[in-house]
Amino acid sequence: MGWERRDKAGFGKEATGFEARGGPNEGGGGGLRRRGKAESTSKVSSCQAMACIKIWCILGLGVLVSLTRAHNDFFTSIGQMTDLLYTEKDLVTSLKDYIKAEESKLGEIKRWAEKLDQLIETATKDPEGFLGHPVNAFKLMKRLNTEWMELENLVLKDMSDGFISNLTIQRQHLPNDEDQTGAAKALIRLQDTYNLDAETISLGNLPGVKHKTSLTAEDCYELGKVAYSDTDYYHTELWMEQALKQLDAGEDSNVNKITILDYLSYAVYQQGDLDKAMELTKRLLTLDPEHQRANGNLKYFEYMMADQKNEKSNIAQKTEGNKSGDVTKTKRERVKDYLPERQKYEKLCRGEGIKLTPRRQKRLFCRYSDAGRNPWYILKPVKQQDEWDKPRIIRYIDIISDEEIERVKELAKPRLRRATISNPITGVLETAHYRISKSAWLSGYEDPVISRINQRIQDLTGLDVSTAEELQVANYGVGGQYEPHFDFGRKDEPDAFKELGTGNRIATWLFYMSDVAAGGATVFPEVGAAVWPQKGTAVFWYNLFPSGEGDYSTRHAACPVLVGNKWVSNKWIHERGQEFRRRCNLSEWD
Repeated sequence: MGWERRDKAGFGKEATGFEARGGPNEGGGGGLRRRGKAESTSKVSSCQAMACIKIWCILGLGVLVSLTRAHNDFFTSIGQMTDLLYTEKDLVTSLKDYIKAEESKLGEIKRWAEKLDQLIETATKDPEGFLGHPVNAFKLMKRLNTEWMELENLVLKDMSDGFISNLTIQRQHLPNDEDQTGAAKALIRLQDTYNLDAETISLGNLPGVKHKTSLTAEDCYELGKVAYSDTDYYHTELWMEQALKQLDAGEDSNVNKITILDYLSYAVYQQGDLDKAMELTKRLLTLDPEHQRANGNLKYFEYMMADQKNEKSNIAQKTEGNKSGDVTKTKRERVKDYLPERQKYEKLCRGEGIKLTPRRQKRLFCRYSDAGRNPWYILKPVKQQDEWDKPRIIRYIDIISDEEIERVKELAKPRLRRATISNPITGVLETAHYRISKSAWLSGYEDPVISRINQRIQDLTGLDVSTAEELQVANYGVGGQYEPHFDFGRKDEPDAFKELGTGNRIATWLFYMSDVAAGGATVFPEVGAAVWPQKGTAVFWYNLFPSGEGDYSTRHAACPVLVGNKWVSNKWIHERGQEFRRRCNLSEWD
């Protein structure tokens, strides 16, 4: 948590929609071509356009408001996403009111039609005799001149005004494309981190779930499109295949097999599997023989296959080795990223960490602590538990009450903002895809609970918290995480905390304010340690050696939350004020 140096300068622009990227010979006559945005655009007749004008005019204000508001990054905080459920509940109530109004209107029209149907049936049997009655003649004139006009007004009456107005107002508080894309990428991240196949996620078979739900074929297709927009063909293939599998099983959907096969064949080709790409393209053509792009792609694949077979045959003749004419298939693998310890980090998140040797385990103890004979804790000592030996990580049990947790969350929730990192080049605070959470800062002077918590940290650690940073409260979003980072400033970041004037971050105190059903561990990839969230506990470790040198083994991460809602709060304690509380050693690394 906190100060983080990105290993790779710059950040890629996050795509929120379907974007065409050039394939080999794209746009050429016989080369490989892929789908683009324009080809999915449907024509709207002038009558339909006129019918839509009124609705679009009403919605126009909502769109303008939506464009001008500051985006809330809903997907980065489960705690704030809960508000969206109540927003949706309000919209459903409004929709039901609209349906009742429409049903009432149609009922009135139906009663009018039934009454006239009986009247006309009688009248048309003897028109002259019927109109010979002066009252019937008068009523016919009245109906056609007045009552039918009233019926026309009733039919034209728009019952949707209330619903549309409510929707326009609520639009200010609804997620946008960035939220949808962020949530989709979170599912893909969870899929990778916890080794889940697409079908498991689609069926909703996740550990610890209370409210099981599944993905539709259209949902899987949308996940594939998000991966496709990032040129991540590995995940495009996984999710398009899952969508196709569900359609093959007979699921009704708005998305069709032709569209999915179009994406899937291209994704497979980009990963080097020409055999499968050709097979999928042929299947597409059985469904739509006139598909222009697929016909062009098939010719291109056949050309490539023939070229590769000839090349392979020539090599075989020279070496008398491989005489097979099969085309080599490329092994599917995830896109390599900037994080060197990715595999180690994800293994720890899955609980596949390094196990301590029996000798090292003997160094770990559970104990009662009176915090150095502190009067507050002599009669009521706190429970301590060693989680790791080097670096030494201590967990404090039952160290924050449920009432205190609720008060902290109550104070923090209105202030939660997307967590940021400091760009090591510019020093500017900015959001990053590897930190998915929202945070707020709470000062001791604004509430007695915060003041009491700060004092507790000082008593138990023996460190002066007057120079520490404010209490940071964080709530993680969909697949919320914070990838491996250091809390302290390294030597190549001499100005990391210069503006605070309190030196480097000497230690970290981390409260767990919720249990997490699955995932969400705090892991230390350098040493193989994993600490799992447990509500009401806190962990503590030193970031610096007594000499003031940084302890690089404290590089840590917050694993993605697979199922549940993770709340934490932390206190970063600085060097100033600790001169006589934690004295320096002569040895640099002790």
